[in-house]
Amino acid sequence: MPLPYENSTSGEKALGEIQKILRGFGCSKFGSMTDDGAQEIMVQFEFHGQPVSVRASIRGYATAWLKEHPYTNRTRATRADHERKAMEIASTAVYSILRDWIKGQVTAIETGILTFEGAFLGQLLLPSGKTFLEHAQAAKMLPAPKGE
Repeated sequence: MPLPYENSTSGEKALGEIQKILRGFGCSKFGSMTDDGAQEIMVQFEFHGQPVSVRASIRGYATAWLKEHPYTNRTRATRADHERKAMEIASTAVYSILRDWIKGQVTAIETGILTFEGAFLGQLLLPSGKTFLEHAQAAKMLPAPKGE
């Protein structure tokens, strides 16, 4: 069974769609960045003065893709080429996932299912420059996952 979004083709086009969604929602600022070192895509925006930073791992998706499509001796590529393909697929997929996730969060806010803070709490930027989630993790405010 294919991994969700593995056949996405929109890639960075989804970034324009994210910007359109956020502008339509009333966001006044928008920016995006690819961090090749951390292998993440970051989307930042501001809503009524509240800055938000959403990070998505390209490496995480590539790892999931490799689990679904492991390298074997029957693979028609070298291991390095197979892993490079996983990163290319992940780069495209993550943009589409972010678009759909942000659209879902905005829709939940607009329909009264969630508040803005409820939808983006973990991604809200604090004056320190860290997200609320990063702050909570550093302060050990969250319980450790079971089994750890």
